[in-house]
This record gives sequence, structure tokens and C-alpha cells, in this order.
Amino acid sequence: MLEALEAGAVIEVLVDDATRARGGLEPILSAARSRDVRVRPIARGSLEAMAPDVPHQGVAARIGAPPELAEADLGDRRWGPDDVVVALDGVTDPRNVGAVARTAEAAGAAALVLRRRRGAGVTTVALKSSAGALLHLPVARVANVPRALGRLRSAGFWVVGLDERAEVEIGGSERPPGRLAVVLGSEGAGLSRLVRASCDELLSIPMRGRVSSLNVAVAAGVALFAYALRPTTP
Repeated sequence: MLEALEAGAVIEVLVDDATRARGGLEPILSAARSRDVRVRPIARGSLEAMAPDVPHQGVAARIGAPPELAEADLGDRRWGPDDVVVALDGVTDPRNVGAVARTAEAAGAAALVLRRRRGAGVTTVALKSSAGALLHLPVARVANVPRALGRLRSAGFWVVGLDERAEVEIGGSERPPGRLAVVLGSEGAGLSRLVRASCDELLSIPMRGRVSSLNVAVAAGVALFAYALRPTTP
């Protein structure tokens, strides 16, 4: 919550009356006061009714979600010369979306692209899993991922998809200079056929153990830190 307060994204802090009586909230209350954020006490048990699936420890915040990017912004946005964008093709678990966002933001990604249908969005669970990263990382929710990748390509991005069937491994491919889009598929099926066809290059992560796949957030970390951030030779 302190991350959200520091980002200026909190509209209101809600405190269970029993929790406030126990104390220990001074860092949160102080941060709220310094930003003129209202702190509202609520009856014991009310937080469970408001957010039944989210652990809260007696305190919660109402957060104003940052504005989404439109699909057209992907082609028109003023990108930096070496910007990296992460795109998710149908990741359905909001915890995975949050974890990928956390990794992407830590790697300095410029934006996250999510599929609008049959894909998780920026939910409360995703925000919590992102550890505040989704308050800083611009997000575009798009109806058509291949079309969105085409817009990125028109803006000068090289589009790389992670595919366990790809013959070329990440370590065996030279990261091209300039803008880069990294695409990861859904938890079960991976990249869809049309998204695979929309990529300039398909790469796999080498697997040497008995497990045949990685969690999508772990795969994002490998792709970003072992490939996307690799120094390039012009």
C-alpha cells in the first residue's frame, strides 16, 4: 500500500476499527496524511465483504486505476529508441499478469499489452501481485493481439515470441538493436497460431531438467533479463 500511496494512486484508505485500535499503522497513516488521502474507519468484517478473496490484514485502499493505452497508441506513441514492450497472449490468471508486470517494470519495460477477451486484466489481485508495478507500467488492453503487434512493428519494434517449439534458443539468437516487443502465450496453450505468425522471430528457453515448461512470469524474467536487456552490437 505504501507503494500505491507514493505513486499517488490511492483515493481512500480503509481501516478496520479493530486493526486501528491495535496500532502499527503509522507508516501508512503518515503517508496518507502527507498526500491528503482520506483515512476512513469501517466496521470490523467489512473488508471481507468488500474484497472476499484478497488478504488485507485489516487495512485496504481504494485505488484509481491508471488510464489504459488504446490500441492505436501502440503505433502512434512516442517511443524511446530502445524501448521494450511485453505482450501477453491470453494469460488468464491475474496473479500471473501481476507477476509479469512486476518483472517487466523492474526490467524497465515501457508498456504491457494484454488481450481484452479471454485474458486477465488489471484486477485487484493483479495489482497486489504486481507489488505496485501496475501503478507505474502503462497497459494497453487490445481486442486483437496480432493487429497490436503489427502496430508495434510499424513503430519500429522487432517482435520476438517465446515458443517452446522454436528451434532457436534465446542464448543462440543475437538481440537486434532498437525497440523490442517480447510476446508470451497463455498458461496452457502458449502462443496462438496467429500470434506466432505475427512474430518476426520465435525463440525457446532451454530446458535441461524433467519439467517441460516454466511459469509465464518466470519465462518473462528469462526473456527480459537474459535476452531483451542483453547489450547489442549495432
